Amino acid sequence: MAGTETHYELPLPSFDEPVKMLIVVAPYYKDIADEQIAGARAIAAEAGAEVELVEVPGALEIPSAIATAHRLSNFDAYVALGCVIRGETTHYDTVCNDSSRGLTLLGLQGCCIGNGILTVENREQAVVRAEAAGQNKGGGAAAAALHLLALQRRWGKPKGGFGFKPLGEDTLLAGDAEGPATA
Repeated sequence: MAGTETHYELPLPSFDEPVKMLIVVAPYYKDIADEQIAGARAIAAEAGAEVELVEVPGALEIPSAIATAHRLSNFDAYVALGCVIRGETTHYDTVCNDSSRGLTLLGLQGCCIGNGILTVENREQAVVRAEAAGQNKGGGAAAAALHLLALQRRWGKPKGGFGFKPLGEDTLLAGDAEGPATA
């Protein structure tokens, strides 16, 4: 039974430079979200990280909020928190898969993200996983983000994302040898 297993947890990394962490939470189940936030804040404090918290309507909006913050702000690490409880329709599968996929794609582009979006069958499972004094999945997500940040700082700053690059002033158009396109 999973409840009786013990798991190894890496010691929290230490940082020479300040850490600015953004927690993005979908508080649909407010009591569960509050427990996750408490766990994430405690781990961030233990590592000396400064935390900012924003709320979004649901789990599907979490990756978009993190992508926007990563593009427009100066956060070092991100924690995604929320809870999706299986219902009577396939909406559960869509929310679980797409929120997870969005976070994974952002991680592959260099965002240091801890995924603490609970995907459970019922409320009881969510409560057990969310409790800061229990399984503390919010704290685990914060620790994951901090570990990824420690690796990023160890290996150097990201050199850019993967995929398409937006057309900008420093981009030449095909056949334009004189310089950037102007409107």
